[in-house]
Amino acid sequence: MVRQFIPDADKVREQLAEVEGRVADAARVAGRDPGDVRVLVATKYVSAEHLGALHEAGVRLIGENRAQDLVAKHELHGEAFDWHFIGHLQSRKTRLVLPLVSLIHSVGSLSVVGEIEKRAAQVTDVLLEVNIGGEASKSGVALTEVDRFLEAAAAYPKVRFTGLMCMPPLFDDAEDARPFFSRTRELAERLSTTWSGTYTFEQLSMGTSADYEVAVREGATIIRVGSVLF
Repeated sequence: MVRQFIPDADKVREQLAEVEGRVADAARVAGRDPGDVRVLVATKYVSAEHLGALHEAGVRLIGENRAQDLVAKHELHGEAFDWHFIGHLQSRKTRLVLPLVSLIHSVGSLSVVGEIEKRAAQVTDVLLEVNIGGEASKSGVALTEVDRFLEAAAAYPKVRFTGLMCMPPLFDDAEDARPFFSRTRELAERLSTTWSGTYTFEQLSMGTSADYEVAVREGATIIRVGSVLF
């Protein structure tokens, strides 16, 4: 049976305020402006009929993992949210996702890059998903392949990389994820120099309910939270 969250607007509002407070504290510890970090609510386990409670609670930025769910939810609540796609994206599903979202976090194959190039009406900002932990169970471009990938992707001018997305291994202690977030930030800094004039790597989508404070201290600009709110 698929797990589902039934959000209570008052609880989500309260928990969201707590998350935003913790984000602000973590940003200040790192000498950052809290306003540079966006809180994205992952709605994989929230059905379309219950999204209204999130809007009532003040949520405006949400992320979907599955193309079919995105289509169904967007049909009911399209104007209520800023929609991002954060799940594994298959090239054949790109046509469904592209018109509905303002940012795809999970571009990690040249076939998807090619589909975006073919179907996008204009230059489209995306994030490059990197497999920061080298885990066979996770998608994303291997660290050793990032430069070759970008060299190939540069042939598609309507696809513009503006940052990185990562999902480190899951640890009991959030501090154990710090080296992976740090490595992602350092990679973004290097790529910003290498690809200056072609791509920017200013956005870092990293950190979930389990480790978002550590991610913010290491440079996250978008955190993806779900269960902590429900």
